[in-house]
Amino acid sequence: MIMTIKDLSDLTARDVMSREVVSIPEKMSLRRAARLLLDAQVSGAPVVDEGGRCTGVLSTTDFMRWVEKEHGCPGKSCVGSDFLPEWQLDGLDAVPTDAVRTLMTPDPVMASPEARIGELARMMLDAHVHRVIIVDEARRPVGIVSSIDLLAAVARAEAPT
Repeated sequence: MIMTIKDLSDLTARDVMSREVVSIPEKMSLRRAARLLLDAQVSGAPVVDEGGRCTGVLSTTDFMRWVEKEHGCPGKSCVGSDFLPEWQLDGLDAVPTDAVRTLMTPDPVMASPEARIGELARMMLDAHVHRVIIVDEARRPVGIVSSIDLLAAVARAEAPT
């Protein structure tokens, strides 16, 4: 059976989200958070307070901004240089030990599990981000919808079953 565009538009965050959420405590050191992201093989994760409520997001983009600032790289000139692979692979000692909250992006893009995928796509486009954090009523992360999750939903809708 082939899913129609109408069926696709009926999908919600709950239908497409990744439920295995890696959360980073806002008091964790940036060095430990970088290791956590590497070990989990994710490019970003929600940052949570002591109550588990989402207060921000930490992503590889935040680390790239830090590298650019620390090494005086204007614009995107550090991207693709030796700086990023250094901390990603073996150079985690170069990552500061400051708390995550000092580098995270505050006010992350969040939505409820009932948000439709069209709304999620619009949120990503408007905010220029690649993920929406799906939260419960108390702002605790319960899932992540990435741009890849949305593409996968479209691909599944186009594939015959």
